[in-house]
Amino acid sequence: MRPAILFPLFKPVTALPGLGPRLGKLAEKLAGPHVVDLLWHLPCGVVDRRFSPKIAQAPHGRIATLTVRIDSHAPPVNPRHPYKIRCTDETGVLELVYFHVRGDWLSKQIPAGTTMVVSGKVEWFNDTAQITHPDAVVPVDAKEDLELVEPVYPMTAGLPAKTLRKAVRAALNDVPALDEWQDPAWLARRQWPSWAEALKRAHTPEDEGDLAATAPIRSRLAYDELLANQLALMLVRASQRRLAGRATQGDGSLRRAALAALPFSLTGSQTSSLEDIYADMAAERRMLRLLQGDVGSGKTVVALMAMLNAVETGAQAALMAPTEILARQHAESLAPLCKAAGVEIGLLTGRDKGKARQAVLDRLASGELPLLIGTHALFQEDVAFKDLALAVIDEQHRFGVHQRLQLSAKGRAVDVLVMTATPIPRTLTLTAYGDMDVSRLTEKPAGRKPVQTVTIALDRLEEVVHGIQRKVAEGARVYWVCPLVDESEQSDLAAATERHAFLRATFGDRVGLVHGKMRGLDKDAVMAAFSEGSLDVLVATTVIEVGVNVPEATVMVIEHAERFGLAQLHQLRGRVGRGERPSSCLLMFDSNLTETARARLKTLRDTEDGFVIAEEDLRLRGAGEVLGTRQSGLPGFRLADIAVHGDLLAVARDDARLIVDRDPDLASPRGQALRTLLYLFERDAAAKTLRSG
Repeated sequence: MRPAILFPLFKPVTALPGLGPRLGKLAEKLAGPHVVDLLWHLPCGVVDRRFSPKIAQAPHGRIATLTVRIDSHAPPVNPRHPYKIRCTDETGVLELVYFHVRGDWLSKQIPAGTTMVVSGKVEWFNDTAQITHPDAVVPVDAKEDLELVEPVYPMTAGLPAKTLRKAVRAALNDVPALDEWQDPAWLARRQWPSWAEALKRAHTPEDEGDLAATAPIRSRLAYDELLANQLALMLVRASQRRLAGRATQGDGSLRRAALAALPFSLTGSQTSSLEDIYADMAAERRMLRLLQGDVGSGKTVVALMAMLNAVETGAQAALMAPTEILARQHAESLAPLCKAAGVEIGLLTGRDKGKARQAVLDRLASGELPLLIGTHALFQEDVAFKDLALAVIDEQHRFGVHQRLQLSAKGRAVDVLVMTATPIPRTLTLTAYGDMDVSRLTEKPAGRKPVQTVTIALDRLEEVVHGIQRKVAEGARVYWVCPLVDESEQSDLAAATERHAFLRATFGDRVGLVHGKMRGLDKDAVMAAFSEGSLDVLVATTVIEVGVNVPEATVMVIEHAERFGLAQLHQLRGRVGRGERPSSCLLMFDSNLTETARARLKTLRDTEDGFVIAEEDLRLRGAGEVLGTRQSGLPGFRLADIAVHGDLLAVARDDARLIVDRDPDLASPRGQALRTLLYLFERDAAAKTLRSG
């Protein structure tokens, strides 16, 4: 249960003043449903109203706070003209300008003959100072109520900034006095304040310097969040380690037969990764290992060897892929190796129905079917294994952790091997997969050709089409990737459907189209036609990003390449260069490139190393977008920025490891405070793995 001391922070945002049902929904959309979410929504700017000159000394374009006498009101004759209020001090005249004023509201709020304090941006016209729609106008005796340094928050349409600021102030008043979970010596060395003080000061910045991610107050909060993340992963890992395991160690007979049928030798990193995996499987504890490999580095072969190791002991193994296309492709590519080893391999997807599906399920439950490849269909209740010893999960970032656990629950002490072809920077590997051991495939199998990558402006489209015609005439097959499915009035991006129609004018019926909105059967039919060679050009959205394998495809054209993330571009480029013929990738870009977009395209042109590309992607775009999608399975940080706080992440990892080694149940006084930290950052699942105390 969440500690009672945190209850005020987990009230709904609608409990805060000013946030009724309507504005509460907007605040929830902006920050989240709880009071604590609003506290994690930090200012992005600051308005400094401390500059308080006389009218004559107020410079053009600067925010100033002026004490003035209200002389007179000049309502407009024509409602389309502005309403003006004349103000003076001993040095000159200031006009307050308002548009679309109704009734006598202004004359009541700012009566003539009174002295007021006015704040806003000063502009000079015809030797007269003006402030249009002042930010604040208060009586001189209420000057103390004026917020002289005002935080500016990221906003959403319809939610007034003043209302949000008022709600945040109320939320800060709800912050309880929590016991310190950080080491006092560490805080003193870093000159960091307490958590509550850091939070309060983050919402009341004195100047722009307080907004920097590296400022002491922001660093303190970021470290708290990173420590909660790392501690949660360590605790989950420790609880998994406590579960009974099983030693799985085959005699090597099936693996030797499969390896003999391979047309190439394993690379050094494939061999060393397999040594790690075999050692994990042979140990009396559960394996939880991440296999990271760049496009074409041979992860699937490594996965097969691990699965055959399980089958050699009489147990079963399963491989789960995120899409039907990828599942079928795995089954097809592994079938010859399994045949050579004399091992039957089954396939189960959402499309399989009726008697055929039941036959697979029956043979799986009886143990007759040792190897199964499938999609999310493997999660269904009626899918039962006789003795599942190894679960391999491909493209982990498409699945949540709970799904990983769901599959591993289908057997006794199941070992889990997770694979991803999306190279993830080391810092992000820690945040997302810190509960796993990591192996990396860093070499490409023999025979993989480098892909020539060129950048070309979109206005040379006709030239590119002519070049493609020449390639097709030589027998090439071509991918043409667009960012959108349909033409949109809001966007000038090339739409896949529009480009498909355009290319049909040149290539006729030899052009196919696939996108995410198509039915699975239709998509598969087009992919099969392209793979078999009855289509020369395949126009697609990023649905072909992962796993599609057509060795005859040698050209990849990506329109508006500047709109894609580096990791995504690298994945798309990996669809070519899989056969014997030289391959090329054309990155077509809009001439109005930003510096960041230019740097991204240059990186892709200069290197094919996915890990170098991933690190650069993190540097250029930040952690939130590094896999091109918020649904990436990576934790979303509210206070920490991995690109900036990478050094703090490494320290948090070491700290978390030390804490769990010394105090595995967090039973000490500091441990109890750390339990609160886990709940504060909603790592409830990790906190629940702890024994009471």
